[in-house]
Amino acid sequence: MLPALTIVLAAALWAIQAVGVQLECVDAARAAARAAARGESLDRVGDLARSVTRPGAQVTVSRDREHTTVNVSVEVRPSWGSSLPAVQVSATAVANTE
Repeated sequence: MLPALTIVLAAALWAIQAVGVQLECVDAARAAARAAARGESLDRVGDLARSVTRPGAQVTVSRDREHTTVNVSVEVRPSWGSSLPAVQVSATAVANTE
């Protein structure tokens, strides 16, 4: 019974970690979209997004005359199980281009 409880607890902690990273991605995408919509350079926008979330985050920015879209994605792997597959979490934010 105890090993099963340990596995369930570990899976729950991993899920909590993934949700935390998801929230970081949402915050990073939102901040980067605002900066990109104001006219910041795309390199600076990417650096801003990575500073809010994980350094290995993948950031894509698309800007046109009306809308600016930022997508931030991060792979989350449990710290206790490096051989387990990673979970991809991402967030997208859209802002009106100024």
